[in-house]
Amino acid sequence: MHNRNQTTDFILLGLSSFPVHQRLLFVVFLLMYFTTVLGDVAIITVIKMDAQLHSPMFFFLRHFSFVDICVVSITVPQLLITLLSERKSISFSACIAQLFFFLWIGNMEFFLLASMAYDRYVAICRPLHYTMVVSKKVCVQMVTVSWVVTALHALLHMLMTSHLSFCASNIIHHFFCDLPPLLKLSCSDISINELVIFTEGGLMLLCPLIFITVSYVGIISTILKIRSIEGRSKAFSTCSLHFTLVALFYGSVFFMYFRPSTSFALDYDRVVSVVYTILIPMANPFIYSLRNKDVKMALQKAFGRAKMSCKM
Repeated sequence: MHNRNQTTDFILLGLSSFPVHQRLLFVVFLLMYFTTVLGDVAIITVIKMDAQLHSPMFFFLRHFSFVDICVVSITVPQLLITLLSERKSISFSACIAQLFFFLWIGNMEFFLLASMAYDRYVAICRPLHYTMVVSKKVCVQMVTVSWVVTALHALLHMLMTSHLSFCASNIIHHFFCDLPPLLKLSCSDISINELVIFTEGGLMLLCPLIFITVSYVGIISTILKIRSIEGRSKAFSTCSLHFTLVALFYGSVFFMYFRPSTSFALDYDRVVSVVYTILIPMANPFIYSLRNKDVKMALQKAFGRAKMSCKM
């Protein structure tokens, strides 16, 4: 690897080259990071402690919260270091490792979105078979397979990227090591890398998307049969929240990866990356969990017990 790559480290430019902006951005992203982590930790803790939340839906939700913590922990600490340090360097090995974990954990979100869509499909369309079809064993198998498949996907792109030559500039116009800026920086022929991104990478994203679409077609057709207007609006409200996140995730990822490298606009890419690596994970605890009545009731119980303990 090192024989082919003359670059031993990279320089991450981050989000701004102005010191005043960097200090402001440091405070903003630090607050966003803590908000995301605390929100997701609260969700994970409440789901684990409350026996009423030990259902498949909250099983997937707990894993989704864990993945959100991992995503922001992979990208934001490096961003904060970049904003504060004068020499914004990262070693070649650390850069490739960050790329691997980001691709691994990032793709897990799509598979979990598909798993959650399937869970809702069975709950709404086949309620009598729900406990049998979506058993604990099935949930564990779905999550395990997702972790393995996404790890192999990340390993493939990590190995292909690590064998590229970076013999010209070592300046990455980004705040973390991602595929588009690294491909843009390479002086090797990246046509094979782009082909794998469009084929294997496209399959990795389209399979969960097709799964989500088919599930929600069935859900919507069942909802339309509900006679109660209130019941319909409540169900559609839940679906619209899920579709909003799916649209944000897929829109940003397709914009980032599924276009030729000649059309990469790195300044815009950094903005889009902030959306799907920081803003969306921060919003997920509120969209998916805190708007859920069961989770809100469990949180209220937990805070109530905490207050009673403090008084005693």
